Amino acid sequence: MKTHQSLTDSEFEEQFSDGSLDPVLFTHEAHLRLAWIHISKYGTLQAQETICQQLVRFTENLGASEKFNKTLTIADIKAVDHFMIRSKTDSFTGLLEEFPRLKYRFKELMRAHYQVDIFTSEAAKKEFLEPDLLPF
Repeated sequence: MKTHQSLTDSEFEEQFSDGSLDPVLFTHEAHLRLAWIHISKYGTLQAQETICQQLVRFTENLGASEKFNKTLTIADIKAVDHFMIRSKTDSFTGLLEEFPRLKYRFKELMRAHYQVDIFTSEAAKKEFLEPDLLPF
């Protein structure tokens, strides 16, 4: 079965950007990878802006615009950035090996920052909510 890992960073970024990426390939890990690519190439602020725009378009093209969650998207990028700064590696797979909680305990990680359930909050879906427990 094909995964996002079978694509180079450039192919993955381009296919997501132009909307040709198979939606089945866009997993939680792929979301983290997209953040890693954009932060590495464009910086955190630009990554937030670009990825939000692309995700809105991606979900709209699937007829699933209700799935876009601005808080979750930006929090994901901020979390990836946080761990990239502390990382000893320069690869995405190395980052996940070094900080597996990004992949395997992401909800728990978000709950350390937010009292509100950002996964289901309608307000979190529409606008970025700053963490109310622990800043990134």
